[in-house]
Amino acid sequence: MHRNTTDRSQGRHDARLASGDSDGDISGHVRQIPPLGHRIHRRKDSIQHPNPPLTPNTSVPSTMPQPIANPLLPSAPASPPTPAPSPTPHQRMPMWHPSSDDEEDPILRDARLLFGRMSITEKEAWLTSIVDICDNHSLSFLHHLVSPRLKKDPFRVLPNELCFKILEFVDDATTFARASQVSRRWREVMSDDQAWKTLSDKFGYRRMSTDSVGSNFNATTSSSGQILLSQYQRSSSPTRLLESMTAISETSDTEISNNPGASEPLRPSRRARPRSAQTHRSQFKHRYLVDAAWKRGGHMTARHISPDQGVVTSLHLTRKYIIVALDNARIHVFDTRGDIQRTLQGHVMGVWAMIPWEDILVSGGCDRDVRVWNMATGASVHTLRGHTSTVRCLKMSNANTAISGSRDTTLRVWDLSSGQCIRVLSGHQASVRCLEIQGDLVVSGSYDTQAKIWRISTGECLRTLAGHFSQIYAIAFDGQRIATGSLDTSVRIWNPDDGQCLAILQGHTSLVGQLQMSSSTLVTGGSDGSVRVWSLESFTPIHRLAAHDNSVTSLQFDEHRIVSGGSDGRVKVWDLQTGTLIRELSQPAEAVWRVAFESETAVVMASRNNRTIMEVWDFRPQEGRNALGEEPDQVMTDVGESCGRAKSAEAADAYATDGDIGGDMIRFEEADRMIG
Repeated sequence: MHRNTTDRSQGRHDARLASGDSDGDISGHVRQIPPLGHRIHRRKDSIQHPNPPLTPNTSVPSTMPQPIANPLLPSAPASPPTPAPSPTPHQRMPMWHPSSDDEEDPILRDARLLFGRMSITEKEAWLTSIVDICDNHSLSFLHHLVSPRLKKDPFRVLPNELCFKILEFVDDATTFARASQVSRRWREVMSDDQAWKTLSDKFGYRRMSTDSVGSNFNATTSSSGQILLSQYQRSSSPTRLLESMTAISETSDTEISNNPGASEPLRPSRRARPRSAQTHRSQFKHRYLVDAAWKRGGHMTARHISPDQGVVTSLHLTRKYIIVALDNARIHVFDTRGDIQRTLQGHVMGVWAMIPWEDILVSGGCDRDVRVWNMATGASVHTLRGHTSTVRCLKMSNANTAISGSRDTTLRVWDLSSGQCIRVLSGHQASVRCLEIQGDLVVSGSYDTQAKIWRISTGECLRTLAGHFSQIYAIAFDGQRIATGSLDTSVRIWNPDDGQCLAILQGHTSLVGQLQMSSSTLVTGGSDGSVRVWSLESFTPIHRLAAHDNSVTSLQFDEHRIVSGGSDGRVKVWDLQTGTLIRELSQPAEAVWRVAFESETAVVMASRNNRTIMEVWDFRPQEGRNALGEEPDQVMTDVGESCGRAKSAEAADAYATDGDIGGDMIRFEEADRMIG
């Protein structure tokens, strides 16, 4: 029954094909296939007689096979669809994930759900198995995908206190300034004044109002080259005003405008300080640029002190004045720019010692007199007589009390208000060469090889420090320790309480004539040309500097640098921490008499072409000069006997110097501008 039904259906299907009935739409999709023999014969003919390529103008030859209307056999099935071409290397591989309109692949969905239910260990094992079968390209893609998700901004999640703690490890100012460009949060942290205070502490930029380092040094010079060291502690100076400013100013613009006298600078407007220097950030910027100028820049002004060769016996740099004493009995007073103010005349012989206190100056010399001057007016206030030989050293314990040491072996205590000698300290057996004061105590060093500790208020000799084998030429006293330098080439450290010798520092091979003590550091200079830095905690040398080819005539240091001058005519700046040479401050001269400096100013007294020259160096950054590396304008003024002011362009060219502060300043200014 079933077979008969199938045969009848097949018969009807064949009848429809034979009659061309298109009710089933088969004729539109199936071609009639010619007989097999006919197809083989056509294939052979096409192989033996290949047809030429067709062109637009070529007619179809009659021998070419014509398309057959319906070549399929009645029972032939439909031809399969043409497969898609294989992808080429330039074609993009198909994406694994479905398009947004398609449904997610169930395999990937199930794998993600399964991964989410795994434990940490199972997840790690599964990821490891996936990574093991990845090639380099897949691993690189995975790295770029995962790395950004693992990065965290610490400043965004940490409190400010911890951010500032992190910044303590940043010791490059340019990096510190440019870090503000990372993000708004970083800018907020970097703009906080506490961050700049941290960096200031890192660089050792302390508030200068409490800093006693950088005291001025003065020495007298004899024809034999032996030199006197004298030291005094200055009150806060205007060149250190910037460093002593606190983070927040308590003085308003209204207060300053209403009190112009309080804000009037001691120098012309060229050296005035901006009020923006009251924050730690602006303070750090100023100090950073000053340090850069010490290394590779500065503005130098040179002055001729006298037309002939004059020996500079003493030099002081104070908050208002530069005071220079000569062996021709004259004392020249300059302002801190190097402009002559007045000449003090009254001594009849060479001035070998002097000490300033604000507008008061006390001087002494070969005429055995001690004179008191008012530097503001140039008037001689008192002439103090009593010594019977040359006055070699002077110090002041306060504004009304001065102490002098003389070749007559005595020290005298003077009341400057009345002009009377109130006390004579006797006990030395030879010339008193140097002395130092701390509070009510004065320590004196003598050619009798001894040092003595005196109480100023009573005149009593408290201790005698004996131990040197030759004359004492230099002394330093900080209230806790006493250091003495001698012709026997040694330096001795003493305890002022009991007079015991704590240590003997040996290393110099000639006279030790320069000493400076500060905190736990002692710096010494000798006639052998060497400069040595000592630790007062271990009494061992820290640095041994072959500074000069001849005697060290001047020596001073602060918390950052050492400045030394020598008879070889050179002035050198050294790094106190590393002991390396930073630069030579000026051009070589015939001799360097004295050097004195503060944090932003240095004064060099030298001999060039048989004339005494004063060079004033200014290291403060000033708008319009040095910020772009421009050379400074040089001025050479001839003071002469009449203290004239004739400019010498030829001399200015001879002593021209490079005023470029250097790339450090430019780079920091560029970075500083990033944070406004």
